[in-house]
Amino acid sequence: MGFPRQRLRRLRQNESLRRMVRETTLTPDSMIYPLFVTWGEGRQEPISSMPGHFRWSVDLLVKEATEAQAAGVPAVILFGIPELKDERGSAAYDKEGVVQRAVRALKDQLPELFVITDVCIDEYTSHGHCGLVREGRIVNDETLDCLRLMAKTHAEAGVDMVAPSDMMDGRVGAIRDELDQMGFQDIPIMAYSAKYASSLYAPFREAADSSPAFGDRRSYQMDPANAREALREVNLDIEEGADVVMVKPALFFLDIIRLIHDSISAPLAAYQVSGEYSMIKAAAQAGWIDHDKVMMESLLSIKRAGADIILTYFAKEAARLLNDGLR
Repeated sequence: MGFPRQRLRRLRQNESLRRMVRETTLTPDSMIYPLFVTWGEGRQEPISSMPGHFRWSVDLLVKEATEAQAAGVPAVILFGIPELKDERGSAAYDKEGVVQRAVRALKDQLPELFVITDVCIDEYTSHGHCGLVREGRIVNDETLDCLRLMAKTHAEAGVDMVAPSDMMDGRVGAIRDELDQMGFQDIPIMAYSAKYASSLYAPFREAADSSPAFGDRRSYQMDPANAREALREVNLDIEEGADVVMVKPALFFLDIIRLIHDSISAPLAAYQVSGEYSMIKAAAQAGWIDHDKVMMESLLSIKRAGADIILTYFAKEAARLLNDGLR
């Protein structure tokens, strides 16, 4: 039976009723705040393509993380920028590396903050690739040894979760085996399972100085044209021991988020990447859109598509607005 007996506007005319019948709720509890940590002390280097974000030395990183936690953000994920890079990315698994020191500092000063680390060598290699290079090719199996060591040193530093983002075949299983053998069975893995070879990572690569010195990453990151392949990647990662799986990017791949959400029972994360963040920031600075409203609408769309967890550079701003009562 339709109009006039059915009037859907009845449920929209009162704010209290709108909240009661709202199908999707966004809270800070589901957000992870990405942070860039670098060497030295007293360093707060602005990232020109990511307004509001910086490369932090460990001492100032703790201050930023404190503010995020006070705003209601429960978790951060760390990306390291070392002082020196080499072909193997050896600074990635240095026990005194920037991320390892940052983990120890955060867990010492903010013990309730959930600390996650990115496990990938691209930020540490002189060539900028996520795997070791032999004769111009990215080699898979040898790279796994680096990832094992990297995850182990993060665990030894006290990390709460590791997040392999390299897209090498078998890396989740290799890291799970390493952690288990070293007595870190309780540390979960959040796998970048459906990580696409997107054009939206450019601001991140500026931030981490990790653009490939040659070629691109299409031989290991997923083709943006593919959807069914994402399910294969997700299922393989779960079989290898992933506790959480992820889609990256988020906004341009909402269909993939929904596809995976409807196909698995494991927790699902989605990464609103640097390019998605920067486009909203740029449009708002130009006066073309309302920054806060578009920010919140973008996050709501990711949640509505089926993500349980959202990694977003907006986390601190969004949490403050949510805590102030904006819906």
